[in-house]
Parts: sequence; structure tokens; C-alpha cells
Amino acid sequence: MYEKQILICAGTGCISSGSMHVQESLSEELKKHGLQDKVRIILSGCHGFCEKGPIFIVYPEDIFYCEVKVEDVPELVEEHLVKGNVVERLLYKDPVSEKRVFSHKDIPFYSKQKRQILRNCGVIDPENIDEYIIRGGYSGMKKALYMDPLEIINTVKSSGLRGRGGAGFPTGMKWEFGYRSPGDKKYVVCNADEGDPGAFMDRSVLEGDPHAVLEGLIIAGRAIGSDEAYIYVRAEYPLAIRRLRKAIAQAEEYGFLGNNILDSGTNFKINIKEGAGAFVCGEETALLASIEGERGIPRPRPPFPAVKGLWGKPTCINNVETLANVPLILRNGAEWYSAVGTEGSKGTKIFAVTGKVNNTGLCEVPMGISLREIVFDIGGGIRGGKKYKAVQIGGPSGGCIPEELLDLPVDFDSLTAKGAMMGSGGMVVMDEDTCMVDLARYFLSFTQSESCGKCTPCREGTKRMLEILERITQGKGEPDDIERLEKLALSVKDSALCGLGQTAPNPVLTTLRYFRDEYEAHIFDRRCPAGVCKDLLSYYIDPELCIGCRACTKACPAEAISGEKKEPHVIDETKCIRCGACFERCKKGAVKTR
Repeated sequence: MYEKQILICAGTGCISSGSMHVQESLSEELKKHGLQDKVRIILSGCHGFCEKGPIFIVYPEDIFYCEVKVEDVPELVEEHLVKGNVVERLLYKDPVSEKRVFSHKDIPFYSKQKRQILRNCGVIDPENIDEYIIRGGYSGMKKALYMDPLEIINTVKSSGLRGRGGAGFPTGMKWEFGYRSPGDKKYVVCNADEGDPGAFMDRSVLEGDPHAVLEGLIIAGRAIGSDEAYIYVRAEYPLAIRRLRKAIAQAEEYGFLGNNILDSGTNFKINIKEGAGAFVCGEETALLASIEGERGIPRPRPPFPAVKGLWGKPTCINNVETLANVPLILRNGAEWYSAVGTEGSKGTKIFAVTGKVNNTGLCEVPMGISLREIVFDIGGGIRGGKKYKAVQIGGPSGGCIPEELLDLPVDFDSLTAKGAMMGSGGMVVMDEDTCMVDLARYFLSFTQSESCGKCTPCREGTKRMLEILERITQGKGEPDDIERLEKLALSVKDSALCGLGQTAPNPVLTTLRYFRDEYEAHIFDRRCPAGVCKDLLSYYIDPELCIGCRACTKACPAEAISGEKKEPHVIDETKCIRCGACFERCKKGAVKTR
């Protein structure tokens, strides 16, 4: 019997920070002190607080250590495990109060969340099926095996679950379409492509709780009458793929997959298809084409995949997060699930919070929570005490929400009404130093380069919009560019073939809607208010602050700065290449922009 258990995060984020080296060092130290039979090490999935990794939790005390390095391990073992003293320097430090926090439950990043989908991530060993079963795993599947398919579908419909992949289509309704579509063979597909920059919600669930996704797939298969599934996961997720393969093998060994599951007469097989990383393959018809071995490009709809999908057979496609919700609904009931969230958006949602915010990582929150609570309570506010400017929500095809809408409820309908979208859950926070025109250019450059090129509106329309945005950020904007950009964006939105093309203009439309003054400053004043677009910047030296230290002169690669030692210096704007080296090097703040 172990006296203590230590959970070490073994998600991709913490592994990249060295958690496996910490685990190896811990094992060696435990042997040195003869504690290897008294202390159990558990490698868990992602805890979500990725920037604080490697994360290390000691039970039963529930002491949360963060940013643990190999060199910290001997002290942790000696002080905490041998002497019983908490190593306070490795505890989380609140950025506002600067107090050390002992338990993760008292850290605002965690305490403000409602972890339902992430309930097992960071808590169990994802490679041990028994730990999943002990926490109620596969009980939803066992119930579903002896339910009528329509009863399963009606339960999911009553729960109000909507797809978490972006569009928010009612899951139960999609399943009903698949159930009612005639066919001797049907498929269910898990979309784990997750191509949004900075998004890692699906990856963390697959790495930290793979059996939840398998259980969701089995229930979906039972509901629509399918005996085979595909998990389409990008090849850039090797750890997720390895754990999925192991989970499938374990489920087969326990009789949860294969023929005649638990003597129910139900057969079910799960295959893994590794994707090559094309953003467009997140679109369901392009994804199906890729599974079939074809080029991943969208197909016109109708017919929809639920009627004619994989190899022409009825196919229901759900993303990772959607499927991970399903076992909870079957286990606890539709009423339990629908008690959380808003009228039109039930349950919780996982967001990957990144950008200019103190606490970055994964958070799971109830639908209807305000943006303010996510950014300032869970996220800990803006870094460096700077001013909040906007949050870009919904991935590269999402929209930007300004400060005056910080109290907007985060749900499908509220975000759509303001020009944004839930998307898969990417959330990038921006401060006062962000140029919204340059931001729109950045996201459009991504969606334009990822366009499959099949339809003209997306292929040509995004290219023309990008050219206009590049012209504006280079100080070459024309008076008609704003109107031209707006018309193009609306045209692409209305006429592109697939959802990716239709949502690509969102960053442009929302920045035009809420930050039009910045576009006007770029075009009419030839000025970037945030000081980001270097072609619109000019540097000068304030003679009142310059002490003639010559640091800027040494840093300038264009030899554009002159002046005598200990005398105010001057920048020759005809030679200046606007690299910003002088601005960064000056310790007195004498170099300024205008």
C-alpha cells in the first residue's frame, strides 16, 4: 500500500518542458531513500496550466508544485517526502497578491473552471484502462448497449449537446439523420484534425483521457447502427496516436471493442487514420475524402455525410470534445447535462487561452460565462498591467471581440450575433500593443495559404483581401480600400463552397466593425496607432532624454544615427530602415516612435 502518490504531467506541453526527465530523477531519488515501495509515481495527461509545467502534485496532501526542474527533485524528496516540509519556492505564486498557493483548487485558473470533459485529464494514468473504469468509465456504453437506438438519440437531443467542432449543429439531430438514412453499412468518424494555430483542446483530451473518446464513438455507433469508426488525427500528434492505439488494444482485450461486445450482439471496430496536417481537412467532407485516399478537398452539400458520406455510406462525424461529452450524458442523464449552460448552449466548453494574458493554457467553463471572467479571473488579466484591447475567438476564422463587449456571454448564439464564432475553442487575448489591421492580415494570410483552391471565392477572394491588407500595413492604402475590403469579405462569406471559406473573412469583418478607426489611421494618416507596422513608423530621439551613450549608434545596422559622445544623437530618416534596434537598445527611453 502506497503512502503517497505523485502525479506528474505527461502531456505534450509538460514533456516539452522536461517532465519525463523530472520523472526519471524522481525515481532515482526515491530509490536512494528507500521510498520506491511507499511512493507511487503516476504519469497523467495534461493539467491545462501549460505555461507552469512541468506540474507535480503530491497526494494525499494535494500540494501543487509547478515549473519543477530536475535539479529541484532532491530537495523535494528530502524536504517533502522525508521530512514532511512543503517546498514553498516551488508553489504557485499569485501574480497579484504574490502569495504562494498550496492546492491547485485555490488557484483561480482552476477554481473558476467546471471540469467535466477534462475531469480525468491530469488525474488518471491515461494508459491504464482500469483507472478510467474506476471513475465510471464505460458505464455509459454498457447502458447504451441495451437501449433502443432512438432512445439513445432522444437522450442526446434532450441534453441539448451541440457539436464542439465549430458550427454547433445539434448532435442528436445529426445522429438521427444517420440512423434514418438507409444503408447496409454505416460509419462514425471522430474529427481530431484540430488545425487552428494555438489550439490543443482535442490533443489534450486524446492524450489525457483517450477511453472517453472511444466510449463516445461506441455509443454513437450503437445509436446510428454503425459497426465501424475512424479517428482522423493529425500525424503531428504522435503521443495522442500512441495512447489511442494502446487504449483501443486495451478496450479490445476487455471486450469493449470487437465482435459481440459484452454479449450484447453489438459489433464495433475502431480504425486510426493519420492526417497530413492540411487545415482544410478539418472540414468534414474534405476529411472524408482524405480517409478514402483522395485529395482532401470539400464536396458540395447536399448530400450531407449523414446521408452519403464515407465511401458513399451514411456517416456521422463528431469532433473529439463532442464525443467526450456523450458518455457523461448516458451515465448521468440528459437533465443532469442540460442543467449547465444557457438556453441554447448546454454544457461546458474547453478553450485554449493564449496571447497577452498572465495564465495561458486550457480551461473548461460553463457555457454562458462572460469573456471578462475568462480573461481576468481564469486568465489572470493582461500581462505587464497593460490594457485589454480584444480577444480573437474561434481560431483563424473567428472574430475579434472588443473591450466594450467583455461582458458578452460565451455561447454559440451570442458570439455569432457579434460577428465571432465559438469555433473549436481557440482564444487569443490582445493588449494595447496589438495592431488590429496587422492581426487581420496575419490570420487571413493563414487561411489564404491553407485554401484548397477548389472554389473561386475562397481561392481568389482571400488572395485579393490579403493583398489589400498588406498594402494598408505597408503604408500604401487607398481611400477606397475599406469599402473594397468589406465588399470582398461579404462576397466570400456568402459564396465560398465550404465552412472554412465562408468564415475566413471573419477577422476582417470584425476588425472593420469594431476597429475601423485603425484602418482609417493607416490609410489616411499613414500611421499605425499600435506602432506595429514598421513601414508606417518613424523613429526619433528625444534630446531631453538622450545622454549620448552611443548604445543606439552601435546597434544601428544602417549607420543612420549620428552624434557626439555625451551629446544628444539624431536619426537620419532617409537612412533609417525601421528595424527598431535602437528602440530596443536604449535604456533611457530616449528613442521614440511617431
